[in-house]
Amino acid sequence: MQLLFEEGGEIRAGTVLTQQGESYQVELPAGKRTKVKSRDVLLQFAQPSAIELLRQTADLVGEVDLEFLWECASEEEFGFVDLAAEYYGAGASVVQQAALAQTLHGNPVYFRRKGRGRYQRAPEDQLKAALAALERKKQQALVQAEYENQLKALTLPDAYRGKALQLLFKPDKNSLEYKAMDAACTALGMSPMRLMVAVGGIASPRALHEAKFLSECFPKGTGFPDVAVPEPVVDLPRADVEAFSIDDVTTTEIDDALSVTPLDGGKIRVGIHIAAPGLGIRRGEPLDAVARHRLSTVYFPGDKITMLPDSVVERYTLQEGRECPALSLYVVYDPALQMIVSSETRAELVKIAANLRHNLLEDVVTEAALAAGTGDYPFRDALTQLFHFSGWLHDERQKARLASGLRPESHNRADYSFYIDLLEDGGERVRIEQRRRGSPLDKIVAELMILANSTWGKLLADNGVPGIYRTQKAWGMNRTRMQTYPAPHEGLGVAQYAWSTSPLRRYVDLVNQWQILAVAQHGITAKLVAPFKPKDSDLLAAVADFEGTYAAYADHQSTMERYWCLRWLQQEKRERLMGSVLKEGAVRFAEIPLVTRVPELMQASRGTQVLLEIGAIDEISLEVSCRVLEVFAGEGELPQEEMERDDEAGEVSAPSRR
Repeated sequence: MQLLFEEGGEIRAGTVLTQQGESYQVELPAGKRTKVKSRDVLLQFAQPSAIELLRQTADLVGEVDLEFLWECASEEEFGFVDLAAEYYGAGASVVQQAALAQTLHGNPVYFRRKGRGRYQRAPEDQLKAALAALERKKQQALVQAEYENQLKALTLPDAYRGKALQLLFKPDKNSLEYKAMDAACTALGMSPMRLMVAVGGIASPRALHEAKFLSECFPKGTGFPDVAVPEPVVDLPRADVEAFSIDDVTTTEIDDALSVTPLDGGKIRVGIHIAAPGLGIRRGEPLDAVARHRLSTVYFPGDKITMLPDSVVERYTLQEGRECPALSLYVVYDPALQMIVSSETRAELVKIAANLRHNLLEDVVTEAALAAGTGDYPFRDALTQLFHFSGWLHDERQKARLASGLRPESHNRADYSFYIDLLEDGGERVRIEQRRRGSPLDKIVAELMILANSTWGKLLADNGVPGIYRTQKAWGMNRTRMQTYPAPHEGLGVAQYAWSTSPLRRYVDLVNQWQILAVAQHGITAKLVAPFKPKDSDLLAAVADFEGTYAAYADHQSTMERYWCLRWLQQEKRERLMGSVLKEGAVRFAEIPLVTRVPELMQASRGTQVLLEIGAIDEISLEVSCRVLEVFAGEGELPQEEMERDDEAGEVSAPSRR
């Protein structure tokens, strides 16, 4: 005996082997055996065989006119045998009945299942809607297939123009474009980003990296809302000094300037003058919201995204030839006693005599020239005094580092500046210029900024005014953190450290400037009038948001610097390059700030000097393959601090300001 039955949502046929009560042991055409209950049986028949039945019904099912079948069906519930009699005639064969059962079961758009072998035709309006939907899906499938074929041929479909970034970074995964892209990527073995660059949906790898960052950090674009440029809300006294700044030639956000005034007895008064946007921007105002959202200026080779609008930066930057609002820290230093004997903080107007550029001065402002007080360069006497003062500050910090169990700071590593030059043909050329850390001008600026940040951090703490502090333990995981109460920064060798010297570029510094201004203007009552009170939840939130955002900005800077390093290798047609082994096969190139992994050097000692052959360069994954040409014996192991990221370098100043 043969059975037609329903199992697992499908209609099957098989040969009965045994029967026990209400159950059958059935063998399927493929040889598999299964247990079938009588309630699941649709038809019992002797001929044809199960396998023959399935063969014949396959042909009949394809011949059924579904629309006519639907018209033949009653609006009431019916059995498939009854409808077979209507469709094929009263003498419908087993094969015809089985074919109709399969047809009804396989077309739920036309017929709805009401039970085992029982159905009801769909209402006409619902049927029309469902058929229209099926037609749409069919057409969409054709369109999707066409998109997929074009993408696999590395051709950009017209529908993708202007949508590539959305498909990569904010995709609608139910869209035809995304499904086609996903299928094409699978077929080609490519990532979506690589495919979009290959087909021209994204102009270049550089555009890809920049767009990825913007989609994550600036989804609404980098433009500013229309905001008025605020003027300082208080009348400021004029300082009796003329100050100068020291920056890179491309710097436009000039936050800090210096001055030196000789005093009786060989003492000097050193002025550290910080741009004071906090005198005009107020907490809760539109500009505060802008700065609070961005939290920092974003730096990357050839460009930047500023924290504040250009008009605000222009108003408060310490531009030469102007009297600028400034928050000034004055310290009186006695070289004979080798100590700072007093300090004072003021809000005032400071005349900026010059914006010095270290790119243009480093060859003449040397350590030897400063030590001797000789040479022909601007502010020679002031720079000479600041050089000796900063040397004392540096030595005092090294004593504190040693007391914490750290080595003295080393400046063996180089800093690199990236310059992107536009060519006449519209192309770009990258210049990567190397600067040795610890040059006299760098040392002067770094030490005085550390002094200001440490002194102002103590000022806030002494007056009970909360601020945002940068702390660091000498050892341990996650040793650097930001918090709202003072603690030592052992890496810098100071008792407390509050970022305060870059208020045009970092929101943390702007917040701290507000708090410092409150102390400078109100003294012991400052904690009552400061914008942020102790345990202010907004202050804690700003700390948390800043750390994540600042890290994301730094990652983007690193990404783009790596990209331009790879461009430099190709531009300069460098086939060989020297490098130093770090650890686990990582090698740092000697001429550019690029680290790559070379599997051949997994067992090489740290500090080993190697000559590498440059292989394939991938501007999307930002990888470069290298082969070892020569290993130079006898090279000493690099100091431990050379192997690690120089945390302290980032504490003093932000990335290259442009």
